[in-house]
Amino acid sequence: MADTAARMLALLGLLQSRPEWTAPELAERLGVSTRTIRNDVARLRGLDYPVHAVRGGAGHYRLGPGARLPPLQLDDAEAVAVAIGLRTVSASGGRLGDSGDRVLAKLDQVLPDRLRRRVAAIHDGTVAGPRNTDTVDPDPEVDPAVLTELATAIRDHTCVRLDLPGQEWPVTVEPYRMVSWQGRWYLVGRLDGGWRTWRVDLVRPRTATGRRFVPDPLPGGDYPALVLREAASTGWQVHVRITVDAPAATVLARINPAVGAVEEVDDTHCVLVTGADSIETVAVYIGLLDLDFHVTEPPELVARLRALADRYTRATTGP
Repeated sequence: MADTAARMLALLGLLQSRPEWTAPELAERLGVSTRTIRNDVARLRGLDYPVHAVRGGAGHYRLGPGARLPPLQLDDAEAVAVAIGLRTVSASGGRLGDSGDRVLAKLDQVLPDRLRRRVAAIHDGTVAGPRNTDTVDPDPEVDPAVLTELATAIRDHTCVRLDLPGQEWPVTVEPYRMVSWQGRWYLVGRLDGGWRTWRVDLVRPRTATGRRFVPDPLPGGDYPALVLREAASTGWQVHVRITVDAPAATVLARINPAVGAVEEVDDTHCVLVTGADSIETVAVYIGLLDLDFHVTEPPELVARLRALADRYTRATTGP
């Protein structure tokens, strides 16, 4: 009976994995005869699983929709991906409600110890960024195995060697946190003593070095803010932080997510982290916010804003 039950679960897993299977294909995968496959299909139908059959030369089986939800057959990578996805949505403010919590509890209960440790390492080594921007670009695919390797290094305080895009030689990084932000994963760590961030989908870890490091965490511990600052300034020649006399939500509604990130200060103030290829462009862009703001640096921006203010004043007071 135990063998039959295990085989039926395996059969369900195969039927879930692709739309159609022939009886000989199923028999070969499970190491049984086609007659046994027909008998197992009959048993599944008796348990209200809608296994449909098409007879003839192109005959096949397929699992159709039905009133009864079949048990999902997940491999290790799929189980870890589901657990990470549920935890990430919950941590980033997604509203899964009690149903999401129940799914997580059930999954944690049945995960083997080796997978539970992987999921725990990723959960403990990751913080969620704010839901303050969006993008039309598709979310990049991230390998759960890479997340697991980086999370384990974060947990164990061991250095990792990373292959980076455009670089011939790997770099050795002290990993501190991963940040999940708007469908992307970032690694925050130290490289040559300085804080850096990397897109996880763009790096490839090499074999772990095994070399441990003494943790020296980021002052204040705000790893998402570091990611936002770097993501909002990549490729710019000019970088600025502007204090705006308005709630963060108001500023977010007026900017393109590609040109800046917003850090909340309090209910009536926020900081816009932005930049451009020139001071002149930044000065014009700030005015388009149509909100009161304060700028103290860089000095070149302060001077440019004063020059614009004088020009606008002359334009409205006559010759």
